[in-house]
Amino acid sequence: MSPVTPIRRSIAVTTVWLLCLFAPISHADTYTLTIQPIMPKAETETFYRPLTAYLSEQTGHEFRIQAHHNFVAYWEAVRQKSADLVLDPPHFTGYRVDQANYRVLAKIRDTLSFSLVTNEDLLLFEPAELIGKKVVTPSSPSLSGVELARMFPHQMRQPIIVSEPNFEEALQRLRAGRAEAALLPTPMISGDTTVNTVTTTEPVPHLAVSASPDLPEEVSRQVQSALLNAHESEAGQAMLEKVNISGFEPADNDLYRPYAALLQGIWGY
Repeated sequence: MSPVTPIRRSIAVTTVWLLCLFAPISHADTYTLTIQPIMPKAETETFYRPLTAYLSEQTGHEFRIQAHHNFVAYWEAVRQKSADLVLDPPHFTGYRVDQANYRVLAKIRDTLSFSLVTNEDLLLFEPAELIGKKVVTPSSPSLSGVELARMFPHQMRQPIIVSEPNFEEALQRLRAGRAEAALLPTPMISGDTTVNTVTTTEPVPHLAVSASPDLPEEVSRQVQSALLNAHESEAGQAMLEKVNISGFEPADNDLYRPYAALLQGIWGY
């Protein structure tokens, strides 16, 4: 066996260096997942952390939650069009699709609706009975705020609309007797015998995950695959259970685009 000469050693080192130089490099980048303020900001960040952890594990990139204190601040962020990924209700999703070229990757299974409820000691049969009375919900342009405005189209026949930053605080105000009614997500009060349901809104498509046009196409595909296949793996099933989501299903821009019209008349549309 021939001894390793300095020349051979130099050639070997150079070869390894060239292989490292031209080998494909995998970069792990950091992206944001923006979520509407249906809960207090800190609680939103904690509650949805299993989702970003799952996406990070499945894609090899880091995902961080971007939360906001209220819907006024959130609407300003929507208009800035800076989020990488968003988990949004249909009207915000439609706006992003229509105004900022976002692409819908998947939606939560089933539909979304809101229920107008009163405390158990107040029994009403139609929304008109709440004219002149306090009704609490997160302010427009939250979807519940938009839906509440649609229930009372006549300017002179309005309830006293009381705004809270999120649904938890809206429910607390109702339970404390500081409002006669509240408009809340139907699942939030489903089976709750301490409230009476006055009416429920027409169902709309559930929350959707959409991607910014600036998000690399490969990352979008990875996220979409991870969401749609979450129910098939132990890691995905554990994530879905922690964030209380039944699963994700295919969806496209055409499903959500029409709901952008719900934001017409909102400042800054």
